[in-house]
Amino acid sequence: MVRQKLARLREILAGRLAWKDLATTIRRMREWVLSTEHILSGKWASEGAEPNAAQVAARFDPWIASLEARLQPLEGQSEVEQTCLSELVRISRCLRPQLLYCYEVKGLPRTNNDMEGYIRGLKTRYRRVSGRKNWNSYLLRYGQCIAYFDWWQQTGLSELEMLAQLRRVDHQRWRDTRAQFRCVQSDRLAIFRFRHKRDVFLKTLETRWEVSFSGT
Repeated sequence: MVRQKLARLREILAGRLAWKDLATTIRRMREWVLSTEHILSGKWASEGAEPNAAQVAARFDPWIASLEARLQPLEGQSEVEQTCLSELVRISRCLRPQLLYCYEVKGLPRTNNDMEGYIRGLKTRYRRVSGRKNWNSYLLRYGQCIAYFDWWQQTGLSELEMLAQLRRVDHQRWRDTRAQFRCVQSDRLAIFRFRHKRDVFLKTLETRWEVSFSGT
């Protein structure tokens, strides 16, 4: 029994040694991401102070430059680490204007965490009411309007109060907004049909093309 336990212990230790270097690399790469997040979060600013875009850029740009300098081949740096670091630098460079934009517009959230949380809650409420696990059919049928339906329900406004608010909306603005939503909804339906009902979708396009061509 003791020999079996000892053999099992050796097996476990051998397995740990096999991915020791990879674990060290992952920890190092995690520090890159956390350091980048710390700079963009503005937590380094003094208490009560709100940093502006220039102050964040003064820390963000040198940090990304220091990461970029590490892209030179170094002894003991794996190919995986080089690839991941290169991708982090590339994305940070490309998204730099968007990452700093929230500091230029007052009240603009720095992350979309609140929006993602609201969407998760919206899905949960729909599943609870309908008993379905998937809400794709609901989303495809009503589109972005489901957010307005949910807002109406959550605020507790009566139908008369809702109608009173809608009467204050300019008619032309309402028509423009409706046209915009219909366009977005049409695009979403086309994407869904192409992905899930491709043969039927392509056949429909061919029929429309033949009708259009014969008309000319």
